[in-house]
Amino acid sequence: MKVLHAFHNHILAALVLLFAGCLPATAQTAKLDDLFAQLLTTDEEGAKDIEAEIWIEWSKSGSPAMDLLLERGRQAMAEGYPDIAIEHFTALIDHAPEFAEGWNARATAYYNTGDFGPSIADIGHVLTLNPRHFGAMAGLAAIFEELDRPEQALEVYRAALSIHPQQPDVLDAIKRLESDLKGQDL
Repeated sequence: MKVLHAFHNHILAALVLLFAGCLPATAQTAKLDDLFAQLLTTDEEGAKDIEAEIWIEWSKSGSPAMDLLLERGRQAMAEGYPDIAIEHFTALIDHAPEFAEGWNARATAYYNTGDFGPSIADIGHVLTLNPRHFGAMAGLAAIFEELDRPEQALEVYRAALSIHPQQPDVLDAIKRLESDLKGQDL
C-alpha cells in the first residue's frame, strides 16, 4: 500500500508541475484558445455551450478513420461494453498516439472497469498532449477520491476548476472535500 501511495504522490507531483509549466497553446488551436478564454468569463449556462464546443474540437483527430475508431469506442462505452471500447481506443492510440482524446477515452474506459493504474497512466498522456483537459483532470481527481486520497483529489479538482470554473460536479466535489478535510492538515 505504501508503494501505491508513493506512486500516486509521484504522479500528482508530475501532473501539478505539468499544469504549472506547460504553455496552454500546446496541442491547441486558435479556436480552442478563444473558447477557453470565453469559458473563464461566462456564466453556467454559457459554459455548457462552450464546453460542448470544446469537446467537439477535442474529438477531431484529423482522420476519418481515427474519428470512426473514437466513435465506435464511445458507442461500445454507451452500450455498456468498456472492454470492447478499450480495444477500439487502443487501436486508435496505436495509429494516432498524438491524439489526446484517444488516450482520454481509454482512460475513461479503464476507470469504468476499475483499472485505475492504466487509467492514471492514460490521463498522464492526455495531460502531456493537452494540458487544459479539464475532463481528464476531473477523472484523475475522481480516481484519487476512490483511492481515499482526498488531499490529492482536491488539488486536482482545483486545477480543473482554474481552467473551467463552471463545472457543477467539480464545484460540488470541492465543497464536499473541503468540508471533509476541515480541521485536517492539507
